[in-house]
Amino acid sequence: MTLILSNDQVAQLLNIKDVIHVLEEGYRQAAAGQAILGSRADLNTITSHPDSVYQLKSMSSVAPSLGVGAVRINSDILSYPTIKGKVRRQKIPLAPGNRWTGLVLLFSTETGEPLMIFPDGVMQRLRVAGTSALGAKYMARSDAETVALIGSGWQAGAQVIAISAIRNIKNFRVYSITPQNCKVFCEAMSQEIEIDMEPFEDVSDAVAKSDVVLCATNSNENVLLYDHVEPGMHISSIRDNEIALEAIRNANVTAMHDTKSMDFENYDSTHGLVTKDQEKEAGNDPHMNYLRSVPTLPDLITKKACGRVSDEEVTCFLNYRGLALQFAVCGALLYKKAKERKIGNVLPTEWFTEDVLP
Repeated sequence: MTLILSNDQVAQLLNIKDVIHVLEEGYRQAAAGQAILGSRADLNTITSHPDSVYQLKSMSSVAPSLGVGAVRINSDILSYPTIKGKVRRQKIPLAPGNRWTGLVLLFSTETGEPLMIFPDGVMQRLRVAGTSALGAKYMARSDAETVALIGSGWQAGAQVIAISAIRNIKNFRVYSITPQNCKVFCEAMSQEIEIDMEPFEDVSDAVAKSDVVLCATNSNENVLLYDHVEPGMHISSIRDNEIALEAIRNANVTAMHDTKSMDFENYDSTHGLVTKDQEKEAGNDPHMNYLRSVPTLPDLITKKACGRVSDEEVTCFLNYRGLALQFAVCGALLYKKAKERKIGNVLPTEWFTEDVLP
């Protein structure tokens, strides 16, 4: 039987500490050549919706030690509105019921059969935050306790929980372009994690005297500038262009989630279409080609590179673009927990296999 889970069930089964643990082990195995980080393709075309594009995104990976392969698929309508002077990237929920479409398929490396199918939303949030937390684990000061958070959306909340799992955080200073959202976010998160959450209406005030700065927005433009950065800080981003190029290049140590994920060849488009993402993609910017040579997260985890030498250094972690291995290792953990707790629905595996040679 093939297991089917909902986002609510994924949230019930996974916690950030477990996600951080399996991600760290997955990167360690990938560095040793025992797991495949995976490939990704973003296919873009025009759509009937004004000022929007259709994107079919897929990525795949194999984690042999866990006996699984994984494929993540997203079918999205993307728009790029300008909000308060900043270009934003938004996925429009146009599937029936105002919903988005994103799926993860988990396969057995022993039989080839589909083990589990589930939506990617909750796992996507956890794996992004878990990756940022691993960057901070190896690059932030050990005594870091004050975090500036730029953003107050879906991804930002998970960043709060994840960084709190690897450092003794006592205070969050939060900035968002929407002050009311920021206030509501701080009130909700302070109740969830019982840590002081302070909203700010100016990004400079939020960042000042912070030990760690986490950018977690949907902005296609800079939200953290070079002038914001202070000695000893660890700065982190989940999207390219969130951190100004000058700030990145002046950091004492810069590391990236995965350098190959910046390749322009990951994109393919019809009609000569160039999306806003392609326009700002680091792989297209000759001034950022040096990122191809910076250490990666697996390098830090396996000590092939050092994340920090002194408390005065500025360190920068660029958590750009996801890797399919994240969904493979987290998917294996999810499948194990779901089977143990008998959570989820099942469908006949025969519905997803065939008796005709493919």
